[in-house]
Amino acid sequence: MKYAVIAAGEGSRLAKEGVASPKPLVEVGGERLIDRLVRVFSENGATEIDVICNKEMTDVQQRLVELRSTSRVPIRFIVKSTPSSMHSMWELSRWLGDEPFVLTTVDTIFREEEFGAYVADFQRMVESGEADGLMGVTDYIDDEKPLYVDTDEAMGITAFLDHCDAPKYISGGIYGLTPRSIDTLRACIERGESRMRNFQRGLIADGLRLRAWAFSKVLDIDHASDIVKAEEFLSD
Repeated sequence: MKYAVIAAGEGSRLAKEGVASPKPLVEVGGERLIDRLVRVFSENGATEIDVICNKEMTDVQQRLVELRSTSRVPIRFIVKSTPSSMHSMWELSRWLGDEPFVLTTVDTIFREEEFGAYVADFQRMVESGEADGLMGVTDYIDDEKPLYVDTDEAMGITAFLDHCDAPKYISGGIYGLTPRSIDTLRACIERGESRMRNFQRGLIADGLRLRAWAFSKVLDIDHASDIVKAEEFLSD
């Protein structure tokens, strides 16, 4: 299974709040965000780790070179500034068309034991033909613009919603997908769409069978205060 990381954001909100490091190099619990993902992915059966970072992040580029030289798992990376996360995924998709993959943004914080269970369930579902994708969700809502996820009783995803009167889950930004999803991504790009939530809606519209996997909590590092929250969460 391949893993992919979108690390192309500028981290402007962190910089405005006094965090000097670019987001991929921000430390949580003494470990850089990009280092943590490379380690966790390597421990969960990665055949390859693919990363995109922007042109301005020269320190991140250097760190990726260092990680590539010491990693037991092949690491490939693209240096390109893109207008959105969907466009970043599109750039990575050149390497994602031949086997199932899990994609996250670089600042996604989760419990490692939960992630391992999630990956095992995704592999089982793909091998059995039970689903085309397993999306990480959580009932912990601490996002400025959450994407709500509607599910049936079997945790099949029926809709991705911008608004929900009685929310149960939101997207955790952890996407386990098969290569079939790349066709949907291509169509979204050709239509001029740019938001990952529209890509996810496109997956349902194209008939892909998506399941939800509930994490206890997933956090993003958007503000300086989120670093403290993440450290407290991981130390519980």
